Amino acid sequence: MNLECIQRELQKAGLDGWLFFDHHERDPLAYRVLGLKPPGHVSRRWYYFIPCQGEPRGLVHQVEPHVLDPLPGAKIPYARWQEQEAGLRRLLQDARRVAMQYSPRCAVPYVANVDAGTVEWIRSLGVDVVSSAELIQIFEATWTPAQLEMHLEAGRRVDRIRHEAFEHIQQATRDGRPLDEYGVQQFVMRRFLDCGLVTNWPPIVGANINAADSHYSPPELGSASIRRGDLVLLDLWAKLNEPDAVYYDITWMAYCGEEVPAPMREAFAVVVGARDAGIKLVRETMAAGRKLRGFEVDDAVAGHIQTCGYGPNIRHRTGHSIGRDVHGVGANMDNMETHDERPVIPWTCFSVEPALYLPTFGVRTEVNVFVEERGARVTGEMQTEFVRLY
Repeated sequence: MNLECIQRELQKAGLDGWLFFDHHERDPLAYRVLGLKPPGHVSRRWYYFIPCQGEPRGLVHQVEPHVLDPLPGAKIPYARWQEQEAGLRRLLQDARRVAMQYSPRCAVPYVANVDAGTVEWIRSLGVDVVSSAELIQIFEATWTPAQLEMHLEAGRRVDRIRHEAFEHIQQATRDGRPLDEYGVQQFVMRRFLDCGLVTNWPPIVGANINAADSHYSPPELGSASIRRGDLVLLDLWAKLNEPDAVYYDITWMAYCGEEVPAPMREAFAVVVGARDAGIKLVRETMAAGRKLRGFEVDDAVAGHIQTCGYGPNIRHRTGHSIGRDVHGVGANMDNMETHDERPVIPWTCFSVEPALYLPTFGVRTEVNVFVEERGARVTGEMQTEFVRLY
């Protein structure tokens, strides 16, 4: 835990402190920000308050009195519920405005880990509870130089595996050998293992109409065959099998034939143009030193798609934060599923992945954008047209 940095950010935000709360390890963000590893089973509520100035302090149940021992500051014990409320009053003392892992209207679900009843309780003590979403982004979504290097290395390996997977499809369709979506998925998973990569879920391999299913997962039995004349969507995400590694997450499109049908070419050109419009906005805004918010990137990308007449075929936001989890807790490029007003800050990464979902096929392009102090860069290869497998 970087106490000095946390208190500096609290002062900048005009907050009296940051109140952490957990029960049964429901809030992994609290443990990450505090650098706390539970010494055992967490079956009772604990609270830890970091004021904007001065020493932090905690409130712990007498059944589990050591849960906050690794953290600085005095710990107030409690057993009865009356003692818990009295302890909370002591913990917060003169604080009037504190941050918690709470999100108004659940606008940022990744941060909304404190239950409504606890928020109501803290407010009943005369304390205004505000969202910690922007603080969490600073302390959880920003990368270290080492994490950036791990991301870039994961990208090199994943890009190579993506190329191998398309070659695998090409050879099978050339030779007329049977191949289905599940077989390609398992090919990728074997290569991930061989290359020291891990993932939270197998990749998406969708042919034709299945590419129009945003989170399609090919079944082991009954998976669609892949033959000449088929469109194939390949969505891969993985990270190095190392502590604190961060994900690399991409989507590419291929066509099993020499000439891609015009409707597919046209739809893909639209998403490529939308992707590039979003990247351009990020690069130019960051280079100029202006504040950029997540919803603005989504507006730029969706605006391009709508101008091309494909607005009704948008199904999801432009992109998500990327970190140790493939869907991280930083700003999302989103003004569709939520209105994400959080600023896009340096040393964070997110996907830009516009997609169109049509009645008989879907197209998507996905890249990762890493934000620097005065600029932004795409961290891997960028697709501009279908990969043709013939």
